[in-house]
Formats: sequence, C-alpha cells, structure tokens
Amino acid sequence: MANTYTQIYLQFVFAVENRISLIQPAWKDELYKYITGIIQNNKHKLIAINGMPNHIHVFVGYKPHQLVPDLLQDVKTFSSRWINDKGFIRDHFNWQLGYGAFSYSHSHIDRVVKYIANQEKHHKRKTFREEYVSLLEQFNISYDERYILKDVK
Repeated sequence: MANTYTQIYLQFVFAVENRISLIQPAWKDELYKYITGIIQNNKHKLIAINGMPNHIHVFVGYKPHQLVPDLLQDVKTFSSRWINDKGFIRDHFNWQLGYGAFSYSHSHIDRVVKYIANQEKHHKRKTFREEYVSLLEQFNISYDERYILKDVK
C-alpha cells in the first residue's frame, strides 16, 4: 500500500518436537539457509538465525502484509518437509507446536543479533526451557504452565 511505512523487528523461537536434539552440525547451516529462503520468499528480511540441536532463534525485519502465524506455519512446514526429504534423520522430523514471538525496537538489533549468535555459549549456563521462560517473563507474557515446553522424559 502506498505511503505505508513500518519498522517491526521480531524474534521467533521454536523447538524440535519433544525438544529432542535432532539438528546436527553437519546440516544445520543448510537448514538455516533454507529457512532464510522461506523468510525472504515471504518478503521479510532475515537479520539473524542460530540455535541449538533442539531449537532455533530467527530474528526478522517483519513486513505486516502477512500474519505471524502464517509465516511461522510456512517456516515450520516447509523446513520440516525439507529435512525429511533430505533424509537427515532416521525418523520423521517435526517442529513442536507453538512458538515464541518477541518484538524489539531498532536500538536493540545489535544486542539481539549477538544473543542469537552466542547460543552455544549461552546454553552452557541455561537450558532451553529456562531461556524460554525467561523470555516470556522478561516480556511480561502470561503463560499456562500446562502448555509450556516440558523436559523430555
């Protein structure tokens, strides 16, 4: 739409189903490139992507022409299909239902990019669940403990 200008930065966090560590170093960079393509094909700008074997952080310059759930459905559906088609794991790969979406101002871009880039270092001190709950609490997002990510049994 003419004369419409936006500046929206969103970090998405989502996990492998049951938070099993299935994303392997041998193909994670290919996965990140594939997800980057999905983001760009949906006309958003990828700023940073990184994660751990059991979850991913994606930071985007978001364009409001598309609903957030639709974007995340595309990312999760097409990337899980890609992983399965490539045969990277023996069993069927799925992302866990749900995701976190956190908004930032322009002045926070560098801090968020560094945070995402340093996931390995960060997770030496915190589990994914601790990190996720911390983000929810930092952003004052109320959550139902029954649906929060549970540890794998």
